[in-house]
Amino acid sequence: FFFQAEDGIRDKLVTGVQTCALPICPLAAAGFTPNQITWTGLVLVLANCALYTAHRQNLWFGLGLAFSFAFDALDGAVARLTGKSSKYGAYLDAVIDRYQEIAAYLAIGFVSGWWVECFLALSGSLMVSYNKARTSLEIPIDNDNWPDLMERLERIALLCIALVVDAFFTLPDYFGGSVLYLGIVVIAILSHFTAVQRFLRARAMILGGK
Repeated sequence: FFFQAEDGIRDKLVTGVQTCALPICPLAAAGFTPNQITWTGLVLVLANCALYTAHRQNLWFGLGLAFSFAFDALDGAVARLTGKSSKYGAYLDAVIDRYQEIAAYLAIGFVSGWWVECFLALSGSLMVSYNKARTSLEIPIDNDNWPDLMERLERIALLCIALVVDAFFTLPDYFGGSVLYLGIVVIAILSHFTAVQRFLRARAMILGGK
């Protein structure tokens, strides 16, 4: 249930991407603050969602989301490069991340009509975040010691991949007939599984702290 090895690989991947971005990031040189990048990332996601409801092309939506999420990830790199890391910035980034996921699933539900599946994927994603955040109100926790299966990086990567691949492949009807549909179902199942992981870990930590 703990997936420590996977969590270590994930941390190294994120750190590596951000480190590579530091020397060549023009945003810091242009005077952009980390919080401005965070807000711009939200605007990009919302714009892509709005365009998707019009053109309804999964390929372009997937590529647009991938670019928007990648841009949004630069706020942490710029914060470290400019020495402007802050608790408010971390809080703002977490809140904006949730709104980005809400917007993406709302757009997909609107275009596809898969409201139930999108609701389950979104609710699972939000519960993954909430189960850790609520624990911090009960006991002090280490923000990095939550090596679970389907965190945000995995969720958005799977969603973007499903959108792009769906434009080129059709699945049998028993898989829903769509790569995107299957991807959303997988996200829904694994997100709720991860939420249960975090609940069980939080329960053990809280009860152990008494």
